[in-house]
Amino acid sequence: MDKELGLIVILALLLCPKGNTGSQTSCPFKCHCFTSTQVLCADGGLSYLPRNMSRQVKDFIIISSDLQYLFSHTLNDSPQLTKLVFLNNALRSIHSQAFEHLVRLQELEVSGSLWLDKLFKGTFDKQENLTKLKLNYNGLKTVLPGMFDSLIQLETLQMKGNVISDLPTFLFTNLQNLRVLDLSQNKLERLTFSGLARLEILKMNHNLISELTSDTFHNISRLTELHLEGNKISELSDGIFFVLTELQVLNLRGNLLTTFSDKVFGFEASNLTELNLKGNRLTELSSLSSFTSLSDLNLSSNQLSSLPEDVFRNVTALENLDLSENQLTSLPEMIFSSLFNIETIHLNKNSLSKVDAKVFEDQMLIQQLYLNDNQMETMPWGLLDSFAIPHTVRLHGNPWKCDCHMWYLHDWVLRNSQDIEMVDRVLCESPGFLRRRPVASIDREQLVCRLTQDEVPDLSRCSQEAFNNTVIIKCKVDKCSPLTLKVQLQENDGSIKEHTFNIEPEYSQCSNETTIESPIH
Repeated sequence: MDKELGLIVILALLLCPKGNTGSQTSCPFKCHCFTSTQVLCADGGLSYLPRNMSRQVKDFIIISSDLQYLFSHTLNDSPQLTKLVFLNNALRSIHSQAFEHLVRLQELEVSGSLWLDKLFKGTFDKQENLTKLKLNYNGLKTVLPGMFDSLIQLETLQMKGNVISDLPTFLFTNLQNLRVLDLSQNKLERLTFSGLARLEILKMNHNLISELTSDTFHNISRLTELHLEGNKISELSDGIFFVLTELQVLNLRGNLLTTFSDKVFGFEASNLTELNLKGNRLTELSSLSSFTSLSDLNLSSNQLSSLPEDVFRNVTALENLDLSENQLTSLPEMIFSSLFNIETIHLNKNSLSKVDAKVFEDQMLIQQLYLNDNQMETMPWGLLDSFAIPHTVRLHGNPWKCDCHMWYLHDWVLRNSQDIEMVDRVLCESPGFLRRRPVASIDREQLVCRLTQDEVPDLSRCSQEAFNNTVIIKCKVDKCSPLTLKVQLQENDGSIKEHTFNIEPEYSQCSNETTIESPIH
């Protein structure tokens, strides 16, 4: 039994009173009556439906019984029912006229009967007032043509968790009021729909769908949610969703797509608010600029190694962006420049070795930024300074190189440790004497750079002045980078006193030539 169905059963049993309530004449034997209009039978030994049930009963629920067959006369005495539910029973067969007298029925569910493998034509012919029909987690293999033709008021149809491999053409033609159709967790291989003009939610996740055509969505132009996750879709042709002008949610998670662009709509998809492409094989992402209302975009668990700088242009309503678990090595400087409303950006578990100092410059409202588990050794000056509201940052899992270029990150971590998740796991990878040390535990003076032979300043560009007890050494250096100057003075007794000066670069006014003056007293 599916977990969802099992939860329904458990909740119903927990809510069930211990023993009968109401008058003894109105509540059937081995059943429980919440009110005079509601009856629940949840006795595992029940092999037949109770007789002489009160005509006041409107809702009748049967759970976990040994009932195997519904005959043509089984429900003849209850024509007043408006809701009938069979959950997790032992049903093997339902007679084509079992529901014939239930003309007032508005909600019907037969779910969790694993041995129920077919329904006969005419089973629902008298249910013209039915608005909800649920046939979930049974053993249904086929659905006969015309099975639902009389259900002109039907709004919700669920047949998830069966083993249906094919659907008859025009099966849904008369369902003009249908708004929710769930065919998930079956074995469908092709799809053809007709007549679903008012459909709002279509779920077909976890089937074996490998091909979609423009005819697939014919006459369902009012669809607001489309779930296609867990199939084998490898390509979407331009304009395939052209008729879905009111679509708000598109879920393509767990397919085989290698590329995606907004051309699949063939128009400005101004109503789309949620797009899920997680777990495909995307190596290329073209423009998404027509998704002007998109607020949630999930691109995680793909194979993206680079992104165009204008990929999110005009997607100004975006609030949540997930690019985690890809192969990104770098990001264009202006890639997020138009995302003024962005609140979360997940870049974790990529191969980012560096990011531009201005890449988050316009993201003042960001609340969550994940940069963990990348290949970053250092962080550019000012990268995280634009955030204006409380935020959460992840930085662990990077091979941080704890030298003089880490001054910015070191100071930022100390000032904002309360905003950093797992701050104790933000560790130095090098140099060796600091390896595996948390960045927050290191003294700033330990963050030093060892100059290579090519980086040693040209002392010929230094000048020396002395007067009274003061020596001034002036050197011109070509690098705009943090610099540590150590002066060692030897006393008469041979002891050495060392003085250290840390020179930080002016981040916003950095020039190619910097003059360093070091007075020594």
